[in-house]
This record gives sequence, structure tokens and C-alpha cells, in this order.
Amino acid sequence: MKTTSLNRIHRIMNAKMVNFGGWEMPIHYGSQLDEHHKVRSNAGMFDVSHMLTVDIKGEGVRDFLRLLVANNVDKLTQPGKALYTCMLNPRGGIIDDLIIYFLSESWFRMVVNAGTADKDMLWVQARSDELVPGLEITPRRDLAMIAVQGPNARAKVWQVISGAHAATENLKFFQATTFNKYFIARTGYTGEDGFEIILPASDATDLWDALHAVGVAPAGLGARDTLRLEAGMNLYGQDMDETTSPLESGLTWTVDLKSERNFIGKRALLETPVKNQLFGLLLLDRGVLRSHQKVSTQHSKERDEGEITSGGFSPTLNASIALARLPLQVSAGEEVQVLVRNKMLRARVLKYPFVRNGKSLI
Repeated sequence: MKTTSLNRIHRIMNAKMVNFGGWEMPIHYGSQLDEHHKVRSNAGMFDVSHMLTVDIKGEGVRDFLRLLVANNVDKLTQPGKALYTCMLNPRGGIIDDLIIYFLSESWFRMVVNAGTADKDMLWVQARSDELVPGLEITPRRDLAMIAVQGPNARAKVWQVISGAHAATENLKFFQATTFNKYFIARTGYTGEDGFEIILPASDATDLWDALHAVGVAPAGLGARDTLRLEAGMNLYGQDMDETTSPLESGLTWTVDLKSERNFIGKRALLETPVKNQLFGLLLLDRGVLRSHQKVSTQHSKERDEGEITSGGFSPTLNASIALARLPLQVSAGEEVQVLVRNKMLRARVLKYPFVRNGKSLI
């Protein structure tokens, strides 16, 4: 099993370790619930070094990315600007969702998911060889990544990285900057403000310890999942995969179908009718919503016409919530039924996110 450069410190902090996509990662450090609330109320930090940073350099890199991903990298004109997008197969299915950073006309940086990193690299290299040969594509396993999230996250980072305040104070969301040995992005996966910091793996423990010393709580994959579900953020392998279209996964906003630019999967998206949409669910009866549970609506006699993609208990709302792929006829405010342990339970259809910046949006 693979380990990050912070594996030793996780064990010192008595983290419960699990296998996540072939990586040994902390699921919690004692209480997933406490970690969730600390991120919502103060600041927490996550080791996300299992995700892969990929640098793509060379003449024609922008032309390559125009073809490779569904969103339009021509939106990236300012160095440090970030773009969330999907990489599709020719059938319009999602190979991965990722973030692309524009550093210069000859240098773009991607951050891809851990569980898909190997197949992503094979796909990207093969498409480069076909479309824009000669690009330098470098997976950066010499780097680590720490996500610091919460209403006080930025202030905590400024406490421990000397000079970072002036360098990052004016960063807008989905912007990044290089400061000394740090690549600091105002991005995250929790619905809270904060930074994702990429740095040399050899320096990760020192930063982790310094953040902990000023009160940033270590948080594991368990809290990360409940936080991202409350924030209505997709998880690859649950809410979308190579068999699902971004247009049926709540990701239409990440697909540029307006420009004349061609990209891999565009033709399939244009030719395949959209039949479903992604919605939020709030459980009205007692129970817990989980992935793969079937959803029945008033629009069909079929009891399994919809399906939960991600579900669980929301610590912020003290209720069970879910993301579900439902027929197009369904609209927010409707009541549906979910099959939970052989019982049909009532749930309300909602637009997500459920929580943002610590506050309920329901």
C-alpha cells in the first residue's frame, strides 16, 4: 500500500488508517464528528498528498488542453487562475474530474484524483502523443498537499508561513500563487474558505506540525466526505464515473458546448439525450440515506427510476442527506420515497449545496 510523506505523523497522532484507492490514509483521529465541526467553526487540515499533481509543459500545451477537457482553458488568462473540469472519454463518460492551473503559456498544472491517477496518466500521455506530440508531462510525486479549511483557515496559514499574508491576501477563489517553496491555492472540498497548499514532500511534516501548534485540527477522510456532501460536491466513483455524463451529474457548468472548440466526448454529449439530473435529498423519516438506494417519484410507476449516488448523516443539519440522480421531470420541493432497509421512507427533493460557509441553505 502507498503512503504519503505524512504517514508517520498520522500514526503519532493515533489516526485510524484505512485503504483508500491503494493509499494508507487517516479516516479520523478519534472523532469524525468533532473534526467535521472544527472545520465548520474554526479550521481543520487534511493530508491530500495522495492526489497527484501533474505538470504539463511545452509549446502547444493550451491547444492540447482545449482538446483534452470539457471546460474551456481559454478562460485561463491570468497566471495562477484555476479551472474545474472533467476529462471525458469519446462516449462522454467522465474519466476524472480535476483542477487545471494556468502558470504560463508553456506550463499548466493539473491535480487529479488518487484512485484514477494511474489511468489518467496513461490517458493524458496517449492523447498527447496523438494530438500534440512533444509535451513534457511530469507526475510530481515529490510534492505533498495539505488542505487547510474553515472560517479561520487562511488566518492560521498566515500565522505559520512568514510573508504569506501579503502574498495571498488578495487571492480570489480558484486562484493560486507561488510563494517561496509553496504553491498556495484558494480552493477546497468542504464548502468553507481556505487554502490547498502544494509543497515539497520533505517539508510537509514541518508545516503540519506548525499548523497543529496554532490550533488547526487534523481531520481525516471521514470528515472530508461529510463536509463535501453538505457542500454538494461530487465524489468520483460515486456521483460520476466513466459510464455517466457530466450533463446528468450536476456538472453542466463545467462543460463548454457554446464555443466551436472541439474536445474529446463533445460529439457524444451533443448526440445523447439527457434523461436525468442530480438533486439533493433531505430525509423526512428516521433512517440514513446511502449510495445505491433506489428512489421512487410520482412521475413513473417504476419504483427504481432514481438512485442515490452519495448519502449519509449531516452533522451540521443533524439530518440525513443525499445526492441522487433523478428523472428530468422531478423538480425541487417534491416529495419522493427512498427504499431503505426494505422500507419506503419519505424525502424532500432539494437543490444543493445543503451547507455553505457553516450555514444551512435549507
